[in-house]
Amino acid sequence: MAEHVGYHEPLDELSNAVRERHRAIVSLMEELEAIDWYDQRVDATADESLRAVLAHNRDEEREHAAMTLEWLRRNDPGGKWDQVLRTYLFTEAPITEVEAEAEAEERSGAGGAPAPGAAPGDLTRSPAR
Repeated sequence: MAEHVGYHEPLDELSNAVRERHRAIVSLMEELEAIDWYDQRVDATADESLRAVLAHNRDEEREHAAMTLEWLRRNDPGGKWDQVLRTYLFTEAPITEVEAEAEAEERSGAGGAPAPGAAPGDLTRSPAR
């Protein structure tokens, strides 16, 4: 197996699950970079037809990034991705206020029952219903 620059530990010491998550993270990074490149090109071009094509391509990359992020959420053994995404995504309050509220809930033990399968003392909570 070829060594990947992004690995920081010997491959033979990493589980297949960790290698798959690494693969997804690298792919997500590439999708985000592609979004940035297309966004810059959309902004820079004077040709409206080209702008439409580039914007379409950029938006496809957003879809790919979202799909990869969802794969990461589903394949996170501790469920932390799920917890963090549920805390921050699709909120309206300033992000730092959302963080402060989440941290206060963790300190107080509020915010829902422990997540299914959580170890004693684990602060992971089930989402509020």
